[in-house]
Amino acid sequence: MGRLFWKVFGFTLFAQCIAALGIGAAIWLKHSGDADQPAKIDSSPPAAFVIESAASTLQYGGVPALRQLLENMDGRHEVMAIDEADRDILNRAVARQLIMEARALLHTGGARRFVREVQTADGQRYLLFSPALHREEGFGMGGPVAPEGLAMHEGAPPFDGERPPFAGRSRSPPPGHDEQFPHMPPFLPFLPMVSAVLGSLIFAAMLAWYLSKPIRNLRSAFEAVAGGDLAVQPGSLMGRRHDELADLGRDFDVMVERLRALMSGQKRLLHDVSHELRSPLARLQVAIGLARQQPDRIDASLERIERESMRMDKLVGELLTLSKLEAGALKPAEEYINIEDLLADLREDAHFEAEAQEVNFEFVGNGAVAIKGDAELLHSAIENVLRNAIKQTVAGSTVILEVNPDPVHRLLHISILDRGPGVPDNELQAIFQAFFRSGNAMARTDGHGLGLAIAQRVVTAHGGSIIARNRQGGGLCVEILLPLEDPARPAGSAA
Repeated sequence: MGRLFWKVFGFTLFAQCIAALGIGAAIWLKHSGDADQPAKIDSSPPAAFVIESAASTLQYGGVPALRQLLENMDGRHEVMAIDEADRDILNRAVARQLIMEARALLHTGGARRFVREVQTADGQRYLLFSPALHREEGFGMGGPVAPEGLAMHEGAPPFDGERPPFAGRSRSPPPGHDEQFPHMPPFLPFLPMVSAVLGSLIFAAMLAWYLSKPIRNLRSAFEAVAGGDLAVQPGSLMGRRHDELADLGRDFDVMVERLRALMSGQKRLLHDVSHELRSPLARLQVAIGLARQQPDRIDASLERIERESMRMDKLVGELLTLSKLEAGALKPAEEYINIEDLLADLREDAHFEAEAQEVNFEFVGNGAVAIKGDAELLHSAIENVLRNAIKQTVAGSTVILEVNPDPVHRLLHISILDRGPGVPDNELQAIFQAFFRSGNAMARTDGHGLGLAIAQRVVTAHGGSIIARNRQGGGLCVEILLPLEDPARPAGSAA
């Protein structure tokens, strides 16, 4: 097991043990407190019945009749008869606190049934009550029964002059009880504490295993990825879990898939770059060889060398720009751009190149709006798309640059439309990948397949999007969507 397992296990077990000890201590203190508390006044209906009988006996039979009644009363209820000097008529020991509690209850309305004060004919007052003895025995299931020898009428109780065999039982409590106020012995809850610790042990082990298992799987996956194995998928090992660790495993799968795609893209890019550089390098070597073999044609060879070197320089520049855009190192500048001014140079260059290709160029729309970004990068992106359209369109056709602001959705639509061969539908997304050139366009251009890729990265960096679709009747439409700035800002204030 890993270190996390033992940490989770230890902390959980410690917390559960502390909780078990606290519960056990609370139970022990509760039982100890109950055991130490003095007996209370018995307020049950049977106790009230016995107190009422004793009060009637004292009132109509006097102290001797009450003494004889108390001596012959069974041990289920014990009646105390306290005189004004706080002495029991049978000379039994009575706690001072119990007498004070009985006198306090005497003045409450609901206590008169189980606490009585009776005045005899000679003027003496006696306090009658029954302490709540903590014993398991009680009255029968059939309800309260009058103690033997107890009168059930208001006259003096009849006694036969002999003590019944159970006389004096009130002063002989059952075995195991305290003589005056019986209670249970202190209770130490060892069994609940041990049970709680064992339960905590099992729970802590299950919780630690539940948390540490996916982490071990993730650790193994990290080690595999560090070793170059990108086929691992720890998310599939999470089962039906729906927690943060399962989400982490699935995110790890997405990360590995992304790494696999990036590494595949890097390999493809390296292959494409080497392929693109091999051709001009080979032509350079041929031109150098011809210059050595035919000194009289040195000028033509130097012209070829210059053209190939410029082509390589352009390729390297585009590669650097694409690399910076993909790495996020080339951040768009935060400046306000007047689209009318930005498109002015593009329109002039497009007219010039269109005439050279024997095609027409047309500008449609309104560019008097402002956006925020980098004017140089946006100029390069739109120019790449526009020059690609001029190269691809057929002679005699028209290339259209259309600009339409959408103030409702705060978007600027820039569309470049041509009448070239178009692109197969399954390649409409692929044309924005580096070094990709559609089969329909390879014969009509000598580029490297980086222009649309750079344009897509630039537009995305400005918070926009770029899409391509085929036109009805032939040709391609490339639409660029860019977020507009606040329409309240005048276009003339753009930088």
